Amino acid sequence: MYNALDWSADNCPVGRTMEIIGERWTVVVLREVFNGVRRFDDMRTRTGVPRQVLSNRLATLVDHGILQRTPYQEPGARQRFEYRLTGKGRDLYPILIAIRDWGDKYLVGEEGSPVEVTHRECGALVHTEVRCAAGHHVASPRDAAARPGPGAHRRDQPA
Repeated sequence: MYNALDWSADNCPVGRTMEIIGERWTVVVLREVFNGVRRFDDMRTRTGVPRQVLSNRLATLVDHGILQRTPYQEPGARQRFEYRLTGKGRDLYPILIAIRDWGDKYLVGEEGSPVEVTHRECGALVHTEVRCAAGHHVASPRDAAARPGPGAHRRDQPA
């Protein structure tokens, strides 16, 4: 029988992921980039995030390979950078959709969500769905069970 208390959480991918993206402004920056806003000043204008905070969040996302800096230059202006998602960054898309789905369910007022995400091909709304590797829909946490994976370490044994 699996008892979570017997196993170390030091190498937990949830905790490690949240160390990178778990700060509010980081998720807001990712939202903007997924929505096509790639330039620093545009992000500041749309989000109201303080300049230094935005600079730090963008640097963290670049350092972790989630965004890449791409140079651009307006005529007569100095070279600047815009921020584009890498493959690693695009893989965060389901997380943002899941956060939006949760917010739509619990936080949006009667007038509804200010943004809908639709599938370009058919126009249907996009949402998250949990499935097992065999393709079965997992409707509830009660339909899934945690177990030690290949990187698991018992708490009483060194890693």
